[in-house]
Amino acid sequence: MTTAIRVLIADDQGIVRAGLSMILSAQPGIEVVGDAVDGRQAVAMARQLRPDVCLFDIRMPNLDGIEATRQLAGPGVADPLAVVVITTFDLDEYVHGALKAGARGFLLKDAGPELLTQAVHAAANGDALIAPSITVRLLAAFADTQPAPPPAPLVEPLTSREEEVLLLVAAGRTNTEIADELYISVSTVKTHLAALMRKLDARNRVELAMWAHETGRVTG
Repeated sequence: MTTAIRVLIADDQGIVRAGLSMILSAQPGIEVVGDAVDGRQAVAMARQLRPDVCLFDIRMPNLDGIEATRQLAGPGVADPLAVVVITTFDLDEYVHGALKAGARGFLLKDAGPELLTQAVHAAANGDALIAPSITVRLLAAFADTQPAPPPAPLVEPLTSREEEVLLLVAAGRTNTEIADELYISVSTVKTHLAALMRKLDARNRVELAMWAHETGRVTG
């Protein structure tokens, strides 16, 4: 029997916590193991419960979702947890920081049960999902408005195929969509993604997408 994906929810609004819990608990293969009222409680509960996926609001008292994410999934964390950030604002000024802090996905609170469930499954599988409707706009906006230091020279250049895969990742495509568009197998897509992560020192496809924007490979 397949083990259920264990989820911890953190949001300072009780009605939101209840709604998210109700949606996820109704999905087969997902179990909500706890809910926290702020970031500080979320970090403590996450360290105790070790859920498969943490679903965190950004704006919370005591400790916001960004810092909670950094403490659980940020650079230097020995055994990082999967965190998906969920927010009301599609251009929240903290989203870029949350992704940099190690968040594995970004959704709007009105995303709907299907996309929410997909994000939880993606995070549990080591993948990442950003709401498709805002992927390009979100990353491009932050790349334009928040100057990034020049990227370090690549020790090993990207192949032309890796460049193609990178651009499709930045456009929010799934592995299956990339495979269909490039006429290659899903396993080949995964091979290219692994090579990109190694060459760019990225932990997930969210960081790949941000790198593509920050280096000017994606414009407009």
